[in-house]
Amino acid sequence: MVLEATMICLDNSEWMRNGDYTPNRFQAQCDAVNLICGAKTQSNPENTVGVMTMAGKGVRVLVTPTSDLGKILACMHGLEIGGESNLTAAIQVAQLALKHRQNKRQQQRIIVFVGSPIKYDKKILESLGKKLKKNNVALDIVDFGESDDGKPEKLESMVSAVNNSDSSHIVHIPPGQNALSDVLISTPIFTGEEGGSGFAAAAAAAAATAGSMGGFDFGVDPNVDPELALALRVSMEEERARQEAAAKKAAEEASSKEKGDAGASGSTDAIMAEADKGPQDDEAALLQQALAMSMDDAKPMSDISTTDPDLALALEMSVEAAKEDSGSQSDMNKVLGDQSFVSSILSSLPGVDPNDPSVKSLLDSLQPEQEKKEDKSDKSEEK
Repeated sequence: MVLEATMICLDNSEWMRNGDYTPNRFQAQCDAVNLICGAKTQSNPENTVGVMTMAGKGVRVLVTPTSDLGKILACMHGLEIGGESNLTAAIQVAQLALKHRQNKRQQQRIIVFVGSPIKYDKKILESLGKKLKKNNVALDIVDFGESDDGKPEKLESMVSAVNNSDSSHIVHIPPGQNALSDVLISTPIFTGEEGGSGFAAAAAAAAATAGSMGGFDFGVDPNVDPELALALRVSMEEERARQEAAAKKAAEEASSKEKGDAGASGSTDAIMAEADKGPQDDEAALLQQALAMSMDDAKPMSDISTTDPDLALALEMSVEAAKEDSGSQSDMNKVLGDQSFVSSILSSLPGVDPNDPSVKSLLDSLQPEQEKKEDKSDKSEEK
């Protein structure tokens, strides 16, 4: 494989606005340049390609010779069209750029696209060709557009002056061709000096990658730049995952909002139903609650003993204590009911007169009710 450093000169003059090539001269020229750059870089990994313009405000180098195909393709975006092309100045600047190439073992080659009239004489072009031959620089020219001013003859004489062992070539492409790249792919500019099929295959592969970039995802050939292709693929997958998560979140929020609205309406209905109830329903509810509480209070001791033995024992002890208190109270009532005993006790006390009316009334108040009833019954019988 040939090891080369190539400079491609673009014609961006006013003549490139013509539409005799699809879609116009400039775009057809850019597609052909992309094809050439892809073929050159794929034919040998150490090959380098640079791009420059010949018209506009002046000759301008867009990118120096490099093996980065992405940088080469990106430099041609947004180029301005205008002015007249300066063929001789462009070739001289391209020769200077090749002279300062990093790998001195690379052969030097200049590819020029000429789509506008040439204002230079044939002798000037021949002298420039001889200078290129002296510096071992090969020259390929792509002639397209009108040829009424003798342009083909001038360019052929220049190539003849440069040619050394059939290393330089010229291709004439008349107007009406659909694409310059379709014609150039079968020319020696693509097949190279060796004319090997490997170079042609590389050119065909480059035509698919460097032209429209429609055969690969994201417009990047993974064989040319695998890192860029992987980064683009990962970025696309992340963006797709982000969009799916956002859509899922929006759906969940919508469903939760619908549920909240339904719950709010249900609670409103319940409140309205409660408000519609009359006072009779409230009284009936209170009555049922009171009955339930009374039933709970009337629970028998047997139920309590079965459910809670400690509580049953405590209740029995409280009942016995109540019985004892009632017995002692009855004994006390019996003692106080004995008038003679109480009178003897009062007479033994110093300063107490048992016949005092106040003392008698006190004793009468202490007499048990049962005895009072008996006394009354006895008095009624006597009567």
